[in-house]
Amino acid sequence: MAAFHLTFTNTSTFILMGIPGLEYFHLWISIPFSFSYFTCLLGNVTLLFVVGKDQTLHKPMYLLIFMLALTDICITNFFMPKALCIFWFDLKDITADGCLTQMFFLHMLSFTQSAIFVLMSFDRYVAICNPLRYTTFLTNARIVKLGFVGLLRSAVLILPLPLLLSRQPFCANRMIAQTHCEHMAVAKLSCGEIRVSSVYSLVVTIVVVALDRTLIFLSYGFIIKAVFRISSNKPSWKALNTCTVHICVMLTSFIPGFFTSLTHRFGQGIAPHIHVILANVYLLLPPMLNPIIYGFHMKELYDKVGKYTCRR
Repeated sequence: MAAFHLTFTNTSTFILMGIPGLEYFHLWISIPFSFSYFTCLLGNVTLLFVVGKDQTLHKPMYLLIFMLALTDICITNFFMPKALCIFWFDLKDITADGCLTQMFFLHMLSFTQSAIFVLMSFDRYVAICNPLRYTTFLTNARIVKLGFVGLLRSAVLILPLPLLLSRQPFCANRMIAQTHCEHMAVAKLSCGEIRVSSVYSLVVTIVVVALDRTLIFLSYGFIIKAVFRISSNKPSWKALNTCTVHICVMLTSFIPGFFTSLTHRFGQGIAPHIHVILANVYLLLPPMLNPIIYGFHMKELYDKVGKYTCRR
């Protein structure tokens, strides 16, 4: 019987409904979505090209920006093409394997993005609090290794989720009120026991979010404390301003994520389409804004982007 369920699950198809209640407006809704998607691709590909091309930007801080841009491109490419197919062509079917694969990569990349934010805060902590050790301690090779550790951590923690769901029998109703496959949305379609999967998902999310946010807050707390000690008369605001860009980028991710989680846990009275729109804003808005924030507020990067774009 278990073998039958496993085979049945792998050959079944789910239906992604898009934005429930607003199906008639899908074509109009696709306009801001597609604009944001192409803006995200253009901005992040530009960052990848400029940082990869220019030798003077081969530094830990810009290498982390390179990693973040690559992660943002992957996140949007794992859900936006399917979302646009739903909006434009009403192509809502997705295989169970495809759904679980999409779910794995979206959650894994979100955890990876959080790990990169931790590395960014640590990079600024070392640069400001221990500037003499910065070039010897945080080398490009070490940053790459730490980035790989963050990616590996994310993959190991998220992998049990699709594996647990792949063994579940699913009911006749396989309609997902979303534009992409999200863990709990898929788990609720199961006719089996999902307590283990639900508890594991909740515990892992709480632990990762709490640990990463704590490390980030501690890093910037030590940075602020160190900045006020740089001068005996007044704090060195110039040193503190090197962190503001990173903080802005983190807030573009943390704020939508906070409201998405809040409405998901406590917003039973909120219309379903609000939940879906917030979830999509959380996935799409930060990747679109990140290259804009970095491009306009980091002078060295801004100059390099202008140099290569004007040349072409």
